[in-house]
Amino acid sequence: MITRKELDEVCKTSIDMIEAAGIELTDADKEKITAADFGLSQLKKEGIQILTLFATDRMAAKILVLLPFQTEPEHWHPPVGDDPGKEEIIRAVSGELYFYIPGDDTLEKGFLVEGKQDCYTMRHEVDLAPGDQLILSPGTKHWFQAGPSGAVMYSFSTTVRDILDQFTDPNIVRETKIID
Repeated sequence: MITRKELDEVCKTSIDMIEAAGIELTDADKEKITAADFGLSQLKKEGIQILTLFATDRMAAKILVLLPFQTEPEHWHPPVGDDPGKEEIIRAVSGELYFYIPGDDTLEKGFLVEGKQDCYTMRHEVDLAPGDQLILSPGTKHWFQAGPSGAVMYSFSTTVRDILDQFTDPNIVRETKIID
């Protein structure tokens, strides 16, 4: 749960970060940006800001923003019916972006959220510089984190069903509740 004031603040900061990265936004885009706190009520620690550019029945594009040291919790995109799950390409635009995927433990630049070591099991670090991209196959468990200046990235994917994402942390609730 987050307050309307907190939501407005992180969205304004995120818009500023997107524009500083050289991405032009329309007034309509700025109205669509939102944030997810995953029901953890600590948005600036574990959360993400999302601007959906478009989402059709077959594909989607988003701009994702992480504030400095903000972490998107570990999750995966499960199969839905005959669909194997969302395939996603992340392309770094600005800032420091650390992705964690299956593989050897190479965690060096990022950190595990305090007290949640069991909720961040992927420890293979992929350091994405602006212009780098990472392809995530359906069902790949992953999480990501920003460095000290935050991060702006594109997410290009097949059909989005984010509400069905699965999380390692059993306390996560996918829908963000906003109180005034």
